[in-house]
Amino acid sequence: MTSRVYRLHSTLELQLDDVHDFFDGYELPVEVADVEVTRRNNTLIVSAVAEEDNISKYTPTAQLKASVTENRIYETEDGWSETPPEPQDAAAAASSGDDDGPQWGSFGEAGQMQAEEVEVNSKLVEYACFKGDRETVLQNTALQYPMFEVLRDLAIYAEKGTLTVIAAVDGQLEATRIVDGDERSASIEVIDDPRERESENSVNWRDNKFISE
Repeated sequence: MTSRVYRLHSTLELQLDDVHDFFDGYELPVEVADVEVTRRNNTLIVSAVAEEDNISKYTPTAQLKASVTENRIYETEDGWSETPPEPQDAAAAASSGDDDGPQWGSFGEAGQMQAEEVEVNSKLVEYACFKGDRETVLQNTALQYPMFEVLRDLAIYAEKGTLTVIAAVDGQLEATRIVDGDERSASIEVIDDPRERESENSVNWRDNKFISE
């Protein structure tokens, strides 16, 4: 029985270099022979390559799609972060440099310390943002579920963002929820189809005594 993804929403975000590092050491699902990672302007596409005997070469296979953006990151005592350090932390990072001179400032004519602004090291880094619903992030039907498995593992590797999914596996619905790289418990609540409720409360225009032909 073919597994299928019904609902998917993703807010995953990770550095573009980390995406390439992930696939360098990643063992793909058995249904996927390889993946092609291509970039078109500000869009990153990870396409599944099927085994030749399984799918026609003319059949569009599933692909993961991400937008590429630039984010500024800052150097802190604990490494690089997207959040600028507090002034005291920036001063501590600057004082740990190789410069033997004073880091905080110099004495003015009145003998008082004049604090100098501490320059925080920063740089622009490209990020791949897998954000949106199934039609945006996971496209095409062939090899859809194996490529969802790739996205799920990428979500655990990313450590930032959420991934929520409802899929059918061997005829059973399964829920997946990953938050900042951690798998969380998830359940599925079955409710009435809102279209059925609307039909029950709607007016029957064909058999209404207040409407004349």
